[in-house]
Amino acid sequence: MEENKTRKPVKLGTLRKMHQEGEPIVMLTCYDATFAALEDEAGVDIMLIGDSLGMTIQGHGTTIPVSIDDMAYHTACVARGNKNAFVLADMNFGSYLVNEDEAVRNAVKLMKAGANMVKFEGGLEVCPLVGRLKQIGIPVCAHIGFTPQSVNAIGGYYVQGKTASGEEKLYQEAMALQEAGADMVLFEMVPAGIASKITKELRIPTIGIGAGVGTSGQVLVLQDILGIFPGRKPKFSKNFMEGASSIQQAVANYVQAVKSRQFPTDQHSF
Repeated sequence: MEENKTRKPVKLGTLRKMHQEGEPIVMLTCYDATFAALEDEAGVDIMLIGDSLGMTIQGHGTTIPVSIDDMAYHTACVARGNKNAFVLADMNFGSYLVNEDEAVRNAVKLMKAGANMVKFEGGLEVCPLVGRLKQIGIPVCAHIGFTPQSVNAIGGYYVQGKTASGEEKLYQEAMALQEAGADMVLFEMVPAGIASKITKELRIPTIGIGAGVGTSGQVLVLQDILGIFPGRKPKFSKNFMEGASSIQQAVANYVQAVKSRQFPTDQHSF
């Protein structure tokens, strides 16, 4: 843990270099200042203030009820506790769908709260917004594959890209988002082979969750790696508290497992 006390702040250029050099990027959700300090100390590269807080913090059944004020509040909390990690904030359901002007206002709100980048779901339909945010200096992480905010339309939690047409759709979306100006792409619940193939084609980093070991990095939900979130355990998650002497050690074990590509295994991928 000693070397992390003097590590340099993780910036967008750092992430690009990690992608180019094949060093796995470690992302983990974070919602408050205390865990921000702990994750930073453990060597997490990117802290994601996920709209998953609707379930983990607020007790909702989905991410849909989360507001932009909720996201800004938790982003500010994390930013205050963090020193060196890169801060990525989700744009919640409805915050970028009404019109571009409102989406820009909401993205600016998250950046002012302390985010270094914003993330939102969607493919070709959000490319114009990606381009506009790029023009005004707001980095974007695009989220494709399974998109939790669309759970009602999708009809459940299903793996995306299993068919030839589905694979082509993911490929076209990733390429279009990159050309529109996205700085990173997150794949959720995508077959490992497809995520790895697209990652090799892209110039920008990719992050996977349930998408195999071939992406540029991995993300999990904090509560899931600590084994404290009630309900059904996702296939792609792992309880890193098992065999750990403390929460700090569990997070450090997660960091090490991703960095050494020991996680995810086929057991945690689709």
